[in-house]
Amino acid sequence: MAGVMGDEPFISLRNVRKIYRTDTSEFLAVSDVTMDIGEGEMVSVVGPSGCGKTTVLKILAGLHAADGGSVKIGNARTPFDPGRDIGMVFQQALLLKWRTVIDNVLLPAEIVGLPMKAARARARDLLNLVGLAGQENNYPQQLSGGMQQRAAIARAMIHNPKLILMDEPFGALDALTREQMNLEMLRIWRESGKTIILVTHSIQEAVFLGSHCAVLTAAPARMAEYFPILLPYPRALPMKTTDEFGAYARRIYASLGLGASG
Repeated sequence: MAGVMGDEPFISLRNVRKIYRTDTSEFLAVSDVTMDIGEGEMVSVVGPSGCGKTTVLKILAGLHAADGGSVKIGNARTPFDPGRDIGMVFQQALLLKWRTVIDNVLLPAEIVGLPMKAARARARDLLNLVGLAGQENNYPQQLSGGMQQRAAIARAMIHNPKLILMDEPFGALDALTREQMNLEMLRIWRESGKTIILVTHSIQEAVFLGSHCAVLTAAPARMAEYFPILLPYPRALPMKTTDEFGAYARRIYASLGLGASG
């Protein structure tokens, strides 16, 4: 079942540090991030704008090397190939306007050279999973913002990655669409069993989506807290009004220096 951590973590970060350098200056973006993530978790990463959340994602994706500490992904039971085992979802869907929805979803399968007949069948299954059955032959401009982001999630899953990295995936959506997409994201995660790391600025979103929550301080980022969110599944929007939900939100506020814990 998604959200159950095994004995050996799937992802292990230890004292990760990142410095951006130019010819004339250095900028410490991440000073100290340590956490273990179990296979099948959905970890929300929350912190102030510019604190280094996206940098941590880029390190996990192999796009940036850490300048200190260690990053380990995979274990004896689940080996990891960064070239094939990562899917990414960004704040903007970034769909190619000249390709249909299904052809956008198939793009990573083409890049990694998967057999296209099987990939096309999987793409249809994924479009059904994300609630876009019947939209296969439409073009991105025919979809709402929320529907485009659903297609982007399907695209990130087409090559069956073991890890999905999401950088503010719902930040560009209006409030009501964002809440609906939060519900859809929980359903997709539970049905797919994928390990997901989701960066967000929203404290409520971090609590509602996460099986665990990582709280990063203002830049240079360090880990203020990393804790499980023991709210029951399935989660529904009225849960946000409960005392239990509020306690987790207050804990994050306090970690960020924005209020007293209670």
